[in-house]
Amino acid sequence: MQKELYLEKDGAIATIVINRADQRNAFSLDMFKLLPSLLTEAADDPAVRVLIVKGVDDRAFSTGADIKEFMDNRLSQSKAKNYNDHALAAIEQLYRFPKPTIALIRKLAIGGGLELAMSCDFRIASSDSKFGITAARLGIIYNLRSTKRLMNVIGPVKTKELLYTGKLIKAEEAVELGIIQQLHEGDAANAAALDFAHELSTVSSTAMHGNKKVIQAIIDGTQSEDAEMAELILDSFESDDYKEGIQAFLEKREPNFTR
Repeated sequence: MQKELYLEKDGAIATIVINRADQRNAFSLDMFKLLPSLLTEAADDPAVRVLIVKGVDDRAFSTGADIKEFMDNRLSQSKAKNYNDHALAAIEQLYRFPKPTIALIRKLAIGGGLELAMSCDFRIASSDSKFGITAARLGIIYNLRSTKRLMNVIGPVKTKELLYTGKLIKAEEAVELGIIQQLHEGDAANAAALDFAHELSTVSSTAMHGNKKVIQAIIDGTQSEDAEMAELILDSFESDDYKEGIQAFLEKREPNFTR
């Protein structure tokens, strides 16, 4: 039986593959339930330094939740809550994944698909991609956490425009808004995402993981360092990565971070 969502590992780079191409990689409830375990596996593997999230081919990144399931799984408050709890928990876990994450977007990132992409640290897309949140066309109110993540990137006015109208925007506008960090033609997007992942995999994991925590704390509203954050920062000065970085600088060579 075909796996609709699976994890691949290639050295320091892990990839979560969305494998429902015939449904434009729409997420089923079962896929939302599975995603956390795949994220945990990648997070717990010390060999994995970077995570890519992508569609199985160039037809779509993801068009979000599978609307065909809504009549059975999302047509009452209780059913909607159960569905939303699983979906939002999975997306939140991706958002707080401890290692760098890259969304590789081909063609479509719509609704929950854009939610997934916005939960990654970086988004690299092909130039023929389109983006949007179409909840208004279904009579659905978009959840607060994902709205905040989108608004943090594109601002409140543009967030209102996208949510009120449910329209799709082209890749060029997505770049201007800050949704996309890199835009490439066709399969060059795949290569660019892999190249960037390799670049990230060579730097200090101590620094990357720590800096991600600091940035996330600021996004979450932290105004000053608490004891835990201060300890995290000071611990880096006793890490193997720090020692290797200093030694490499003194020897005028590239550092070889092994963690």
